[in-house]
Amino acid sequence: MAVPTERVLVVEDSATGEHYITEPVSDGSTVGLEYMHSVEKSRVYDAYRVENQTLVNTRMEFESYGWGLPARVDVTNVNGTLVYEPAEPITELQTLSVSPGRVAGHSLIVDGERHDLVTATNASDVRIHIERQSLIERIL
Repeated sequence: MAVPTERVLVVEDSATGEHYITEPVSDGSTVGLEYMHSVEKSRVYDAYRVENQTLVNTRMEFESYGWGLPARVDVTNVNGTLVYEPAEPITELQTLSVSPGRVAGHSLIVDGERHDLVTATNASDVRIHIERQSLIERIL
């Protein structure tokens, strides 16, 4: 008997594999990572789109240039926020590694639902990826 599966975005502990957050997603779902830049002390937002089992980086928003932010690309200034929307996706990732920081205040936004990554993970390093799960696995 076939067990129906669905795609879910999983936030899991990098060391132990413990699942902290599991959210259903589908092609076109939006996933955002928002945090305070550690040096610039300004907001950074990275947007991803779900395609199959990958996260495609489609947009970056930041309020000032700093380490790790795109300095040599065309950006648009939208009410003081620098926006980078490349013609082609920036990156396609199977796994996104994040170190949620108490100062940075990392949040994960999945289809508009915000999750406090620092609180959910106790500031532990995590892997974010898409996987298939059955309804039974999600319940358990």
